[in-house]
Amino acid sequence: MIAPALARRALWAACLLAPLAPAAAKPLPLPPAIYTDPVHDAAHPARMEVLHIPSGGVEINGVAYLASGAAPRPTVVICHGFPGNEKNLDLAQALRRAGWHAITFNYRGSWGSPGTFRFAQNPQDLQAVLAYLRDPANAKRLGIDTAHMAVVGHSMGAWVTAMAGAQDRDLVALGMISAGNFGMIGAMPPEPRVKMMAENMESLASTPQALSDELGAHVADYDFTAKAGALADRPLLVLTSDDGLAGHVAPLVAAIRKAGGGKLQTGHGATDHSWSDRRIDLEARVIRFLTPYLQGHR
Repeated sequence: MIAPALARRALWAACLLAPLAPAAAKPLPLPPAIYTDPVHDAAHPARMEVLHIPSGGVEINGVAYLASGAAPRPTVVICHGFPGNEKNLDLAQALRRAGWHAITFNYRGSWGSPGTFRFAQNPQDLQAVLAYLRDPANAKRLGIDTAHMAVVGHSMGAWVTAMAGAQDRDLVALGMISAGNFGMIGAMPPEPRVKMMAENMESLASTPQALSDELGAHVADYDFTAKAGALADRPLLVLTSDDGLAGHVAPLVAAIRKAGGGKLQTGHGATDHSWSDRRIDLEARVIRFLTPYLQGHR
């Protein structure tokens, strides 16, 4: 996971956070999927399936949490962060109970997926996952409604969601949770940037210096604020937390609003980067956001 932003950005982040925080309101009721198992469907039971997804000349690892009920089902892909200690599998389970197939995967060079880990490859891996799920044979086998697919990413996974999702017009919705803008991270001085990479190398096939150098060479390329125009007309959920990264996503939110983004939803959780003590709240927010896109599958 990403370390908090540099101290000199703290004031800026605090100033930009205000538009993301909704006014206090009466708590909404929890979606039943948070606390209720579905009725067992003997003909179409829920199940798990291990996936081996071609990407960049290798096969990356994935897991499909397949919902009960007659196929095809709407499907959401969940993108984990850097390095991915928090994979949001509880969110995957909650979304499955809500009626979605939930797909998780590990980028090349991470958590046992073959290859070398590089930031540039991560959006490509998401694109490969989506192509795999849309392949007619895989869609039939897994029971996927390819017309109703969404992506939700956490931390670096939110960056991946913005970078790849901006190019994929067929996704019905996108969600960004506690996003890190890797263009902004690339603009950090080299020494703290290397230190940040070194603190997050668990289960990644790379080196801190290589990852730091990559970010430093792609400051503009990796800034998801440039994707605002492509995201302005998309259903997009942006959630921030008390992790010092609100300033990373605030320029994107401002640019989308300036472009008339009427489908943008924002929110803030008073919790850490992993939403450690607000997991139920996080699940509820994502389920509420995605529910309109179940499109008759409930």
